[in-house]
Amino acid sequence: MTRKSMRSRLEARLIAEGKLPAKEQPTARNGKERLQALGRMKVGEKNQTEQRFEDEVLRPGMMTGDFLWYRFEGVKLRLADNTFLTVDYAVLPKDGVLTMIDVKGGPGVFMEDARVKMRVAADTYPFVFQMAWPEKGRGWTFKGV
Repeated sequence: MTRKSMRSRLEARLIAEGKLPAKEQPTARNGKERLQALGRMKVGEKNQTEQRFEDEVLRPGMMTGDFLWYRFEGVKLRLADNTFLTVDYAVLPKDGVLTMIDVKGGPGVFMEDARVKMRVAADTYPFVFQMAWPEKGRGWTFKGV
C-alpha cells in the first residue's frame, strides 16, 4: 500500500469519526460555471443531449428522407491560425445545403466564445450554421447564426 492510499484511508476514517471536517466539494461561483460540464468528452463521444438530438431529429429525418447524410463531429473548420471550430453535427438536408448544427442543453449554455466562432465560420464558409437545444415537451428549437 502506498503512502498516498494510506493517508486517504486515514483521512476517510477520521472524517467518518467526526475528527476531521469533511472536504467541501468545489461549487460553481456563477450561473455560467454551473452550466458548463466538469470536463471535456473524448473526441467522437456524444453527451446525452447530443445523443438525444440524433435519436429524436436526425435518425427520424433520415427515415423520412428529410436528411440525406449526417456525421457527428465530422467537419473541423479552420477559422484562423490555431483556431478551429468542430460543430456537433454536419447535416445534409434534401435541399443539398450543408448545415452545421451545434447542440446544447439550452440557450444559456452557448458561451460567448462559441457564438463568436460560429459567427466567424458563418461569414467564412458557404454552409448554414445553426444552434439547437431541446424545449421541454415541445421538441427542439433551432436558431440560425
